[in-house]
Amino acid sequence: MTGHKPQHNHQYSPLLAPSELDHELPDFAAVDVADLVPLFRTGVVDHRAEIAAIVANPEEPTWENTMDALEASGQLLDRVLAIVGNYAGTDATEDVIAVEETIAPEYAGHVSAINMDAGLFARVSSLPAQPEGSENEALLTYWLRRFRRGGAMLDEAGRAEMGSIDARLAELSTRFGRNVVDAAETGAVLFTEESELAGLGDAHKARLAQDAADAGQDGWLVRLGLPSVQPVLEELDSPAARARVHEASLRRGSTGETDNSGVLLEIVRLRARRAELLGYANHAEYVVEEETAGSLADVDDLLARLTPAAVANAEGEYKRVLDKARTAGADGAGDGADGVQVSGADWPYWAAKLRAEELDVDDEELKKYFPLDRVLEDGAFFAARRLYGITVERREDLVGYHPDVQVWEVREAAAATGGPASADAPGEPVGLLLTDMYARPTKRGGAWMSSFVEQNNLLGQTPVVVNVLNIAKPAAGEQALLTPDEVATVFHEFGHALHGLLSDVRYPSLSGTNVPRDFVEFPSQINENWALEPEILANYARHVDTGAHLPQEMVAAVRSQAAWGQGFATSEYLAACWLDLAWHRLSVEEAEAVTDVEAFEAEALASAGVGRDVLPALAPRYSSAYFNHIFAGGYSADYWSYLWAEVLDADGFEGFVDTDAARGAAGANAHVGDVPAIDPDDVRFAGDRFRRMILSRGATIDYDDAFWMFRGKQRSVEPLLRRRGLAGSLD
Repeated sequence: MTGHKPQHNHQYSPLLAPSELDHELPDFAAVDVADLVPLFRTGVVDHRAEIAAIVANPEEPTWENTMDALEASGQLLDRVLAIVGNYAGTDATEDVIAVEETIAPEYAGHVSAINMDAGLFARVSSLPAQPEGSENEALLTYWLRRFRRGGAMLDEAGRAEMGSIDARLAELSTRFGRNVVDAAETGAVLFTEESELAGLGDAHKARLAQDAADAGQDGWLVRLGLPSVQPVLEELDSPAARARVHEASLRRGSTGETDNSGVLLEIVRLRARRAELLGYANHAEYVVEEETAGSLADVDDLLARLTPAAVANAEGEYKRVLDKARTAGADGAGDGADGVQVSGADWPYWAAKLRAEELDVDDEELKKYFPLDRVLEDGAFFAARRLYGITVERREDLVGYHPDVQVWEVREAAAATGGPASADAPGEPVGLLLTDMYARPTKRGGAWMSSFVEQNNLLGQTPVVVNVLNIAKPAAGEQALLTPDEVATVFHEFGHALHGLLSDVRYPSLSGTNVPRDFVEFPSQINENWALEPEILANYARHVDTGAHLPQEMVAAVRSQAAWGQGFATSEYLAACWLDLAWHRLSVEEAEAVTDVEAFEAEALASAGVGRDVLPALAPRYSSAYFNHIFAGGYSADYWSYLWAEVLDADGFEGFVDTDAARGAAGANAHVGDVPAIDPDDVRFAGDRFRRMILSRGATIDYDDAFWMFRGKQRSVEPLLRRRGLAGSLD
């Protein structure tokens, strides 16, 4: 990593002991990538010894000598893995990739050995039932489920096969992710004639020129982000230029050395076999068992309810976009023999033109009201202070793992429970937040939150979390200006960070974001709502040059933008959900029969009603060969969880708005598509409740009960349908 000092003997590595820096922030400057594999192996040896000591303990199993000891084990290993995981996502150099590819299968084998350790399983199983609703009960349930799902109850042959499958899947997932990164880099589109970039602003072209220079090329380089549709398509005037970018995006991971076809087919087959070994019909059933949704049938029901309405809305949007393109006399916007009238490459461009016309807003001018620093500090951090009584301040004395990374300390306000937090001085420290906002060639696309240290009271550790985004880095002396979508992403990822930072549990396994996938997105999506809350918006949405507030007509446009084009946006997301489930519903025999990835994908999308025969310009948000979420990112058979969490979010946010109901009186729901101003006292009242009932509890809670306690009623899908403009079409 940039700025790291070389170390040639891992015996002197700072990772061997807890960091002496505040909150155990890793001493990144003293970490050397060459030490990570030997340190990892030392950590595995140490962890094995700790587990063996628990199993061999001659005393009768007690909570303290078994569960406390188990949760306290593996500290060196955890420190090393946190570094490796972060570096693999944020600076995937050849050296880092080699470390990850070495460690992944070895670590999977280590975890499998723990999950199938008969002595450990027997010792934990012998512990008595714990008090209902207690953290102890949650931890015991977690470990017993982990043993069962990890293969502890299989026979010797089954355990051996399970271990082999886990190790191979780790290797394949790592390779898939590397191919995605490499394919994005090799697939970047180089333009050599400035005329091809007509439509782009000067600042945008300057960034592309700098990207080309950084890659040792002359011209303008368009790097590819993770989703199928690249944002630059909205601005390029040239149909040929748009086609080049779109085709490069869609063919990623399907050709040459980065071809992921064989990798993903083997992943699918191995996941199907593992599910079969454990007694599940398929991998999707294996996954959904741990989620809050309840069953695969419930997931199917939600997707099936939304898909026809979303597609109908998308078809209506398509017709309006087509009319716009025809009116402008666009090439290719007439009647075509193949029925394709506006291609997938051209759809974003004409949709953006129509949106600007209907909302009467200049996107480039709008971005000037969203400079990154203001969005983060005067927006996301300000909202957290108003909601939860915490402060977030820069720690200039602490250094991140890259020059672009900033380190912040989160503290309680001195009088966190009394009155507006804005008047309070900083109080007790909570933890550290690192922000890594800018794109780099070696950085994986997308945005995420992860942890270097997870909060737990067992070891007295405070959290150290990181938010990673991929915003285009501005030229020296300039500020990054964000789109409304990027503003939402800043708030979203900070919502994940809050989940980790405000955790208050005893055990690491239950800390912060260690919750089901369809619940982990709930706090982050709740936090997105605050980006458009009037007081918050007024505090950060100011012109980068003049400091002027965002004009009211632009405020209305921003809110309208959030709902504009939801037919297509929802349909491309649903297409990815159906594709994910199609791959992971396959039995072993069915998986073995699939040999053509593109053909399988086309058939799966058509069967779900989101194929090219229905929406010719639509591509799923991620196609199979670059669907990093499900083949390398931990969301296999679970991509739908974002939608399930949005059900919780859309309904749950009304718990902030409908504070009279939360206080036990009658209240009114939020208006459709509106984010009303909320009384400051109500903000703190609802924020304190959300922190106490959701954010602080990690995986120690019954998720349905927790939602009911916060909201005052069971979840409903209706607020989501209203938000996405689909309610009227589902009757």
